[in-house]
Amino acid sequence: MGGRIIQTPESIRDKNRKHKINDEIQSQELRVVDEQGTMLGVMTLRQALDLAYTQEKDLVEIAPQAAPPVCRIIDYGKFAYEQQKRENQAKKAQHKQQLKEIRFKWRTDTHDFEFKRRHAQEFLEDGHKVKATVMFRGREIVHKEIGEELLKRFIASLESCSKIDQPVHSEGRTITAILAPDKAKAK
Repeated sequence: MGGRIIQTPESIRDKNRKHKINDEIQSQELRVVDEQGTMLGVMTLRQALDLAYTQEKDLVEIAPQAAPPVCRIIDYGKFAYEQQKRENQAKKAQHKQQLKEIRFKWRTDTHDFEFKRRHAQEFLEDGHKVKATVMFRGREIVHKEIGEELLKRFIASLESCSKIDQPVHSEGRTITAILAPDKAKAK
């Protein structure tokens, strides 16, 4: 037959599990806590496993780095479900920052400028970065100083709620600057 050992699913430890449970616990002396958080005291691994077995619960190693390690007598399936639920809630609560782009032409008029400035301010207040770009076509590139002046005016108009992440710089036929929200100025 070739001497291969076939492992049953029970003998393979779940790689995604963060805690050792029941027979996976190595330490012989444990500090045991019940499901409500009441300290049951320091006991041997065998005593703790027997106690968990009589309550039809699992012995879960919560703090392996403690001396002696802290174990809790709980229903592991319910515990893992609650923990996963908490992690998902925390992930949903995180705000993902995006880079929003506002484009100008070198001849952008005052009304368009104000309209785009208001949009940029809304983006910054929502916590997003704003990339302001002045685009040039054909021979318009000879008016580069007008585009730089436009960007500097744009940055100055948003000074109350932003900070400069990347200063005004030229990239081929465009001039760009990136603004980041400044939470200290916004308050």
